[in-house]
Amino acid sequence: MAGIKGPAIFLAQFASDKAPFDTLENMAQWAGSLGYKGIQVPTDPALFDLEQAAESQQYCDDAQATCAKYGVEITELSTHLQGQLVAVHPAYDEQFDNFAPSHLHGDPKARTEWAINQLKLAAKASQRLGLNAHATFSGALMWHLVYPWPQRPAGLVEQGFAELARRWKPILDAFDEAGVDVCYEIHPGEDLHDGATFERFLKAVDNHPRANILYDPSHFVLQQLDYLDFIDRYHDRIKMFHVKDAEFLPNGRSGIYGGYQDWVDRPGRFRSLGDGQVDFKQIFSKLTQYGFEGWAVLEWECCLKDSAQGAAEGAPFIAQHIIEPATGAFDDFAGGEVSESRNRRILGLDSE
Repeated sequence: MAGIKGPAIFLAQFASDKAPFDTLENMAQWAGSLGYKGIQVPTDPALFDLEQAAESQQYCDDAQATCAKYGVEITELSTHLQGQLVAVHPAYDEQFDNFAPSHLHGDPKARTEWAINQLKLAAKASQRLGLNAHATFSGALMWHLVYPWPQRPAGLVEQGFAELARRWKPILDAFDEAGVDVCYEIHPGEDLHDGATFERFLKAVDNHPRANILYDPSHFVLQQLDYLDFIDRYHDRIKMFHVKDAEFLPNGRSGIYGGYQDWVDRPGRFRSLGDGQVDFKQIFSKLTQYGFEGWAVLEWECCLKDSAQGAAEGAPFIAQHIIEPATGAFDDFAGGEVSESRNRRILGLDSE
């Protein structure tokens, strides 16, 4: 068993137009200097040209070589923003237009078609990079229905998942052809936001082998789900891992819904690694127990701590939690040679 790889870092929360966060090479050098061995790359054209990567093996080889100069490798690509646009309820059209090129603003149909094509390009680009997993969001047609008031009409949720599956099946097939898993980050605001919704989607896409999970315990803390039991239930589908911390501190004024407050005032909020409530020792133990061999990727978000400090602390935190899988049983020293006749005597079978 190879075990969990890492530490790695998701670049999305750090990317900007200022060095060292402005180019893939600069960010690879920055990540390597902090002790990271891998980088998860958002498909922002400023960092990584998805269309060129899908068409050019040379572009992908050059990107990998550039990262290797600084001792890091590309762990996965991310299309979180494009995945969100595969399914958008009209109530969110104007807000989510910011995730698409400006010429698509105000044209939901064209925006959806663009997003679906982006995902198919990501499948090919991932294949060219030699990757086996891809990070994304599912999008949401039903998030406005998350609380059952007013009463939902019969069949509404089933119809919603059928439409979500209709949009995603061709994308999943494209990833299957490329030999890459689609890993949906289970996340509030998405139609796939907990185990029950993932199960509904999986059924709607006929248990597609490429429909898998990006596991991020922070989102379960904010929803008050059992994030360890989630691993027990869905470990066969967990193909990616975001190492992100969170805390939930309810009070008499607000709880899970947060009272429309800013992050710093919400009972549930994301924290830098080690500052929240997530039991990472148990998470790393369970993932190791179930043979997870993907990357442990820091996704840094915190409303209190500066990003520079969070990034610097993240690599050693992850490294300290990675478990090297045992190569043998701890009590092998007390065992004996395999002997069927000896086993029969121990079982008392020779005296029958």
